[in-house]
Amino acid sequence: MNPTLSSLWGFLLGYVFYYPLLMSYLWMLGAALYYWRRERFDPPFRQPVRRPDSPPVSVLIPCYNEGDNAEETVLQALALDYPEFEVIAINDGSRDNTGAVLDRLAAQQPRLKVVHLAQNQGKAVALTSGSLLARYDILLCIDGDALLDARAAHWLVRHFVDKPRMGAVTGNPRIRNRSTLLGRVQVGEFSSIVGMIKRAQMSYGRLFTVSGVITAFRKRALRDVGYWSSDMMTEDIDISWKLQRRGWDIAFEPNALVWILMPETLKGLWKQRLRWAQGGAQVLLKNADVLGQPRLASLWPLYVEYSLSVAWSYAMLLLTLLWLLDALAPAGLLPALDSPLLPASNGLLLGATCLAQFALSKWLDSRYDRGLGRNYYWMIWYPLVFWIINTATTVAALPKALLRRRGQRARWISPDRGIRA
Repeated sequence: MNPTLSSLWGFLLGYVFYYPLLMSYLWMLGAALYYWRRERFDPPFRQPVRRPDSPPVSVLIPCYNEGDNAEETVLQALALDYPEFEVIAINDGSRDNTGAVLDRLAAQQPRLKVVHLAQNQGKAVALTSGSLLARYDILLCIDGDALLDARAAHWLVRHFVDKPRMGAVTGNPRIRNRSTLLGRVQVGEFSSIVGMIKRAQMSYGRLFTVSGVITAFRKRALRDVGYWSSDMMTEDIDISWKLQRRGWDIAFEPNALVWILMPETLKGLWKQRLRWAQGGAQVLLKNADVLGQPRLASLWPLYVEYSLSVAWSYAMLLLTLLWLLDALAPAGLLPALDSPLLPASNGLLLGATCLAQFALSKWLDSRYDRGLGRNYYWMIWYPLVFWIINTATTVAALPKALLRRRGQRARWISPDRGIRA
């Protein structure tokens, strides 16, 4: 047995097993603390406090080839239950009938303004264009296929009123399409992973990212950081770091709901997760200097944790390659190895921890999204399907981020939005 390879295998196996286990318990603890200290004191989410000092809001909706979704999204935004607001839809050089749909709605709806960009410039440019035309200081940004809950603005705006240094507040995305296995698993993912991590990060100090599908911004804060970066594949992660580096706070508001469409094919899911991973890697590279700046020490845990998660994906890749090498190599070259993709004895503990995390997260989000308990069964597929996809996209994304030319405009076409009847 080669002692070097044996030691490497032992180290990788320990890291691959214990890192997600540790993070799972940290997320559960942080999410429970957030609920105990803040969330449990909120009134029912359907009955937000309507404050007389709430400032007016501009709702920004960037649209690229959203002909099938734009009307429903815009009309839902226009139904916002809020005293003073406007809606600005930005047609980002769409090649379908999005522009015609928006113009027709604008002729019927006095609150709606439509901006047409001659060519597709990317979501960051579309948002910046809309913000420059907005009348109000609070900008509520949603995607062109998202359905905004009528009460969301009340929940988001209260943070800006209470805290002058609040730069952004992100809401709670919920999955609309649940007809397939991938759709049902993502329902649980947005609770057990996305929602739980945001709650935990709120307890521990800083958010890694706002959700691009629903976030309210203070325009003054955006102006301070130069608005969104047009060359970042995930403008939401980048703007989160830009704001926090400049001393602005960002927050998570679980009561502010938006209903979204997600991919329900493996191809669409791969494209989406690869872009997310590439954007995260870009932000990791762009903000490497935070570790040398004590004034940004509050961001160090976020940077280290994300770096470790990227390293975990590469460790899993190396572990898998070693296992395959052992299966193909002559006997005695490597110790007898279990597959890193299949549960062994320690897998029972990891599996039980996953189930506990799923149960806690579904209980936390059950006040906002009824019927989550019925989704619990489908979460047994999450480690098998999504860990493989997320690991593979992370491994593929880092080289793409390293090789991407700085300043290159970030444009993309949204993947499938689920199986339509």
